[in-house]
Amino acid sequence: MAALNKLKYYLKKNKAWYKADFKLFVAMSRNQCEDFEVIPNFPCIKERNTDSGVANGAYFHQDLYMAQQIFNNTPQKHVDIGSRIDGFVAHIATFRNIEVFDIRPLESKTQNIIFRQADFMSQDCVFEQYCDSISSLHAIEHFGLGRYGDSIDPLGHIKGVDNISKMLIKGGLFYFSVPMGPSRIEFNAHRIFSMTYLLDWLSPKFDIIRFAYIDDLGDIHENILLDEHLTKTNCGCNHGCALLVLRKK
Repeated sequence: MAALNKLKYYLKKNKAWYKADFKLFVAMSRNQCEDFEVIPNFPCIKERNTDSGVANGAYFHQDLYMAQQIFNNTPQKHVDIGSRIDGFVAHIATFRNIEVFDIRPLESKTQNIIFRQADFMSQDCVFEQYCDSISSLHAIEHFGLGRYGDSIDPLGHIKGVDNISKMLIKGGLFYFSVPMGPSRIEFNAHRIFSMTYLLDWLSPKFDIIRFAYIDDLGDIHENILLDEHLTKTNCGCNHGCALLVLRKK
């Protein structure tokens, strides 16, 4: 009922141009194309003055940026943990096989996407020296918050990355992104990580090969050399996105 009322409101507000367009199209069709019956039963009135699409924001930039990195690095075996299927994973599947792990089920009939259901917070989830390349984009921040049916665990993100580290061979690359800003948990949506926390947490296991970030406005900044100021200020972000290409020590 709410959706119907909203549609009626938009139609009432935009009735003049919609009715004019319909009448003009019907009149032109009589002389130019009589093969189709024209029925005014599917009014689309929201897109008239919108942009052609969305080409900014964390998901758009991170999916494209990390897919490009993996394409350039040509790993032997690439695995993904929890990234967007209809974004990043689809990008990768256009040019190579990708093995996807997620705590949630997935029915995939796509040839290049191999799916395994697994809980990467579990001690039983061990794939020692399994691959030379792993991605996990905007996923680890959710581990242990219960949002996706996972168990409640304040250390879920740490356990997840520990299992990822075990999965990588020495020298393997980890393509990683998480929300960046002053450290906090916005329950039960996600964690947000400060750069200081990220460096202290990741540096014992990984070297940073490449760093980029997406600011609060959704713009990407590539090939950034982290210094003390950027680290302390989280690159000026309150809720940005850190993009890290890491090499296992």
